[in-house]
Amino acid sequence: MERPNWNSLSDIIGDLKRATAELPDLHKKMLKVTGTAWSDDRMIKAVVGPRGHLLELDIDPRVFRKPNSKALSAAIVQTVRLAVEDATRQSAEIIDETLPSDLRSGRLADDLDITKLVRSHDADVRLKEDEDRG
Repeated sequence: MERPNWNSLSDIIGDLKRATAELPDLHKKMLKVTGTAWSDDRMIKAVVGPRGHLLELDIDPRVFRKPNSKALSAAIVQTVRLAVEDATRQSAEIIDETLPSDLRSGRLADDLDITKLVRSHDADVRLKEDEDRG
């Protein structure tokens, strides 16, 4: 039986200690992330938190001059989605700064890509589940 490479094992343990020591700071950074987006016509502004929860929604009263509930709903959903994309982009950047270079986005297989998970949107997951059922 071959003996383990103790130097490699020691390096791995050191990397693990460094990574876990940074977790509280990473958590704080991630909680401070907000994503902001405006609709194309600048009538709607959405601000979301780090997990995509809506924190603020500003609607310019001028949208009610030509009421169209379907268009307004679609614009709100699209603007919130853009805000979520902004927040997830920022979160992915924070993760990329923290991870060792060999684990950063695009360096792992698709099924192991951490930032792919972070960048996924609830609507995409929902659509995928609908496709899998249908």
